[in-house]
Amino acid sequence: MVLRSCCKFGPVLVLFQLGYVALLLLCVTHLRCARAETKTVVQKDAEFDVTYNDTVTSDNQTIYAFNHTVSRNKTEGVRVTVDVLSEGAESSPILFVVRQKQAVLSFQVPLILRGLYQRKYPYAHVGRTLCQPPTRTLIETQYFFVDVSTLSSLGTHYQLRISRVDSFTLHTDKKFSFTASPSQPQYFKYVFPDGVDTAIVKVNSEMTFPCSVMSIQDIQCPVYDLDNNVAFIGMYQTMTKTAAITVQRKDFPSNSFYVVVVVKTEDEACGGPLRFYPLRPDELIDAGNRSKTLDVVVSPAISSDVYVMGMLFCLGIFLSFYLLTFLVACVENKRSVDRFTVVYKKPGVTPVSPYEYGSFADNASTLSSEAITDSIASDTNYGYMERSLESVTGRSRQESLSSIEEDDYDTLADIDSDKNIVRTKKYLCVSDLARKDKRVLSKKYQIYFWNIATIGVFYALPVIQLVITYQTVVNVTGNQDICYYNFLCAHPLGNLSAFNNILSNLGYVMLGLLFLLIVLQRDIIHSRALDRNDLNALECGIPKHFGLFYAMGTALMMEGLLSACYHVCPNYTNFQFDTSFMYMIAGLCVLKLYQKRHPDINASAYTAYACLAAVIFFSVLGVVFGKGNMVFWIVFSVLHILATMLLSTQLYYMGRWRLDSGILRRIVYVIYTDCIRQCSGPMYIDRMVLLVMGNIVNWSLAAYGLLKTPNDFASYLLAIAICNLLLYFAFYIIMKLRSGERIQCMAMLCILFTAVVWGFALFFFFQGLSTWQKTPAESREHNRDCIVLSFFDDHDIWHFLSSIAMFGSFLVLLTMDDDLDDVQRDKIFVF
Repeated sequence: MVLRSCCKFGPVLVLFQLGYVALLLLCVTHLRCARAETKTVVQKDAEFDVTYNDTVTSDNQTIYAFNHTVSRNKTEGVRVTVDVLSEGAESSPILFVVRQKQAVLSFQVPLILRGLYQRKYPYAHVGRTLCQPPTRTLIETQYFFVDVSTLSSLGTHYQLRISRVDSFTLHTDKKFSFTASPSQPQYFKYVFPDGVDTAIVKVNSEMTFPCSVMSIQDIQCPVYDLDNNVAFIGMYQTMTKTAAITVQRKDFPSNSFYVVVVVKTEDEACGGPLRFYPLRPDELIDAGNRSKTLDVVVSPAISSDVYVMGMLFCLGIFLSFYLLTFLVACVENKRSVDRFTVVYKKPGVTPVSPYEYGSFADNASTLSSEAITDSIASDTNYGYMERSLESVTGRSRQESLSSIEEDDYDTLADIDSDKNIVRTKKYLCVSDLARKDKRVLSKKYQIYFWNIATIGVFYALPVIQLVITYQTVVNVTGNQDICYYNFLCAHPLGNLSAFNNILSNLGYVMLGLLFLLIVLQRDIIHSRALDRNDLNALECGIPKHFGLFYAMGTALMMEGLLSACYHVCPNYTNFQFDTSFMYMIAGLCVLKLYQKRHPDINASAYTAYACLAAVIFFSVLGVVFGKGNMVFWIVFSVLHILATMLLSTQLYYMGRWRLDSGILRRIVYVIYTDCIRQCSGPMYIDRMVLLVMGNIVNWSLAAYGLLKTPNDFASYLLAIAICNLLLYFAFYIIMKLRSGERIQCMAMLCILFTAVVWGFALFFFFQGLSTWQKTPAESREHNRDCIVLSFFDDHDIWHFLSSIAMFGSFLVLLTMDDDLDDVQRDKIFVF
């Protein structure tokens, strides 16, 4: 019965509930209407350049109506300036809404802008420029309204002023000064004139702080001109004293753009101090006076003709070296022919064409070396064993190199004993350290070339992929703080932002290739001399192994490629690309110097590249973790000193020592016998002088790094490599002259030319047009204009000169011992 009653009265209950809900809705609507009737809306016809003082509460709303005439041929800016005069308005701010034909701008006053860690900065004085909608007719009258409202029941007093910005449009090459602040950003319009496809926008200020942002945005509404949204669209970069952005017409369909300047609420992004952390999360912080006076000027960038001139200039410089090399080769060949004619016209000499086996320099000995060999013969005949030509050339040179291994010689016990006797003599000659089979050593040193070529391929491919990604990110996001360019001389081409910095690396590639061709020519001549069993090639001069020279030329080419990759988007994360093969080049040059007179005991390619890999590994660690990390610097300095000591021991004893458990006992024994029991000098004085100087330099560099902890660890590591290379090179030259040897004219010219070029190159290197050790804004303070053809800057000149200087340095290493080509190896000192 109960269930039936419920079913019977169910529809009645539903109707009752619906009626109740409708009654409630009617009451709520009535209350809202009653409340709306109590709120007063006042609309006023307002005029430009008039200051309106008024009060707003939650019970009234004021609408200001403006109209102005807009011409399609003339663009005028309209600026809204608001001041809140009442105190305590932060709790109930006033809302200003500007309604335009195709845009709406709203902001509150006081304007609350946030910084790091949610710091809040209130601004009671706000100025904004209205976005200008497009005009389709020649002259048009446009209307816009400013709505003022608040939720505060107390009256809030404010001032409102609408004014025209007469200088809203920027003109080419005309500087314009203005003032901006975080709550009063500024932006201006620029229209590309006819014939200008690229322009550079420069903003300068005498004030370092406050930090500001310069942005380039398309002509569209809304314009993002506040610190919290300026990065939403377009290209932008932070600035302290200077900023520059190169703009291309093709990126802006309207052939015009806005230049937006915003002052940031904090200076941390520009390297400035960071303010204290607020004690309470909602505490408002007084930012103080953050107004900044700036200048803006838009200038046409270079034309396509300048690009062509720059490329032709670059190619012309380095092709001239090819031409010069060809001319020198022709002159040398003519001199060889003349010498051949003089020698082979003597009676009883069978004439043989000098072209049959190469140049005459490899066919016959000259008499000019007799004076040199006689002068040192009495002091250099140590341990030289006469060997007949037949014993040297007994095995056929046509035998496959793959059947010969370096260990075939070293595994014999008597030979190992002989090495201990020969290499520990007080006076060593090249013949003592050139006892291994030439084919074995040739194969050993060719591995340097093949290894570095393989390393280069595997290293370069991911680098190219990465820098392309970097450039894509820069182009898509518009964040020009990612890359540290010289923005005052960064000429874009296609998607590349600084084509000139990439082009200037062409010299490394071209001169590296030229050096490979020179080495190949020498290699061919030497191989022909060996094939005909030429006595000079077999028994005289520094043993010629060209594998390291091939590796040096390849490293120079790879340096050019990777330096170009680095300059696609230079920053601290990819600086390793620019320096890795510099370490390689320095290491290979040291190895080549050592190999000249120590061909049998030079490091293998695997050991050398493993050590260089360790150097690059520490370079990466230093860049990532070395800045201000004292633990890293202590560990690195200790390893640096230990490596210096181990290398010194290896060089002093010519590899005839062992690092095992008995090393400490032997050290104590040597100290006791040589220093305590009897005071005796070092056995190898020349080597000791070099190693003592090397230890002083390296210990000093280690101490400097530990005390100063330089931020640029990669350059610090490169300085260590260069200092050691220069020290060893100077020692080699001094000992060469001290031994009675001479430096030929060509080598002397190369030394002088290279020294002069290195001097000029270092001058331009230390100009410092940018530095990723600082913030992007601080780095731009070092930017400077182009200095050559309005296309190349100081760093490009460094690329030109350093590539030439490296090429010259390689030629010095290649030619500096040419005077010994006719001197028997038992008369050539080892040092």
